Amino acid sequence: MYAWRGYGSTHKVESNPNRITLAASEKNGSTIGTVTLGIDSSSGLLADEIFRDHVDALRDGGARVCEITKLAFDHTVRSKHALAALFHTLFIYSYHIHDRTHALIEVNPRHRRFYESMLGFKRVGAVRENPRVQAPAYLLAVELNEMAEQIRQFGGTADKPSGQAQRSLFPFFFSLREEAGIVNRLKSIS
Repeated sequence: MYAWRGYGSTHKVESNPNRITLAASEKNGSTIGTVTLGIDSSSGLLADEIFRDHVDALRDGGARVCEITKLAFDHTVRSKHALAALFHTLFIYSYHIHDRTHALIEVNPRHRRFYESMLGFKRVGAVRENPRVQAPAYLLAVELNEMAEQIRQFGGTADKPSGQAQRSLFPFFFSLREEAGIVNRLKSIS
């Protein structure tokens, strides 16, 4: 997907104990999306390469950071449920399993508004050139406590009529009951 969009052609998912790659698939088993979650460690994050000053400022302020990278989703699949399930699973791993406080993502300027409006990310600094994808990028951050509150309010409500339209992915996230079940299963296998 990255090479197809012109973001370079060397996007292998390398083995790293501080990263987990998740995949979303259809009932027939075909993969429709992948994403990688990187947990901050002594080796740092990929975002440190071009946004170290901003990432260090968050760390210095007490943030325990993680990053979302290598998101690729089949453009022919129009499923908010599948995309939301992928992002909710990232949230569960980062917040409940790894005790992170902030998630970071580097995005092309044309995708910035999606992450801001649909998931609550906020811009951190100005656009910079990202040599890994040979394109401009913004660093965006979201406080995971704020995401948890949106999930509490709206998770699992996409199919329920609402007096106020919620224009985000959060209604498509799992319900709190479903989230708790997933957290318990993940903690039992770790």
